Amino acid sequence: MALGLAVVTVLVVAFFNPWPSALLIRSLFERGAADTVAEMEPYVPKSGVDAHRDIAYGDAGSDTSLDVFTPTGASTPLTTVVWIHGGAWISGDKSNVDPYIQILASHGYTTVSLNYTISPETTYPTALNQLNDALGFLVEHAAEYNIDPNSIVIAGDSAGSQYTAQLATIVTNPAYAERVGVTPTLTAKQLKAVILNCGIYDVRGIPDAPGIGGWGFRIALWSYLGEKDWSKTPGGRDMSTIEDVTADFPTTWISGGNADPLTDSQSKPLAKKLEGLGVDVTSVFYPADESPALPHEYQFHLDFAKARSALQSTIAFLDRVKAH
Repeated sequence: MALGLAVVTVLVVAFFNPWPSALLIRSLFERGAADTVAEMEPYVPKSGVDAHRDIAYGDAGSDTSLDVFTPTGASTPLTTVVWIHGGAWISGDKSNVDPYIQILASHGYTTVSLNYTISPETTYPTALNQLNDALGFLVEHAAEYNIDPNSIVIAGDSAGSQYTAQLATIVTNPAYAERVGVTPTLTAKQLKAVILNCGIYDVRGIPDAPGIGGWGFRIALWSYLGEKDWSKTPGGRDMSTIEDVTADFPTTWISGGNADPLTDSQSKPLAKKLEGLGVDVTSVFYPADESPALPHEYQFHLDFAKARSALQSTIAFLDRVKAH
């Protein structure tokens, strides 16, 4: 009897409050992130990269901190890749992507991983403003960390790609920036490119998305946007960038795995939209029968040959950006 009452209580609370379900999803994501980090570790160079960890870019403790990696001995400003971690807006940490960006740093780049306050501990637009502040901090402190403030690449995975696309749209579309209420800390000339892995660029279909995946996204967006009927909020409108990108959007590298449901519904439509606008787009997609099937955030699973080739494609893309 007591157990049944407890279950009912939990279900009732979960109906009116996103916290219980969001924290359950977070725990699952954190377990998967730890396994993925362990998978990447063997590919991280044992030397040749210097680390500057837990640098404060704001006043919210670890939530507003960042890690910087530079090639050992670097003495000049370098094209800088600023990576925003994923986690469905409700989980994740900069340490989840540090192995990957250390690999990028070993190829001659300064790389940065960012923390931001995840939800439901806070709601939109706190994290967006924090990330914008972080970009401004990096420009202001460029000389200290071998950052070329005139050659910035923003990158992200999953929800981090949504943030990346939103920040890039803020930088390159003044009308959108005014509507969102964010004054960009980068100029369009400073933002040279974006890297978008397995992201979300149009949330309009998520209210009707089927299955446990659709349920999970609805919980995450309820947590992030602060209202159960989140699709009618300004944040729910503004985080869908596909209708607001312009021909001034930065040079783009975009990818998604063939077993990732977001590839056909999110990544490919954005790539098509950008190409139609005349944006320089490098798309890395795979046939439906690609084997082994490539899951969401496949690029971090470096035991996959296609993940390693995507990494090499990313490095080639950065080399091209750096040369211009």
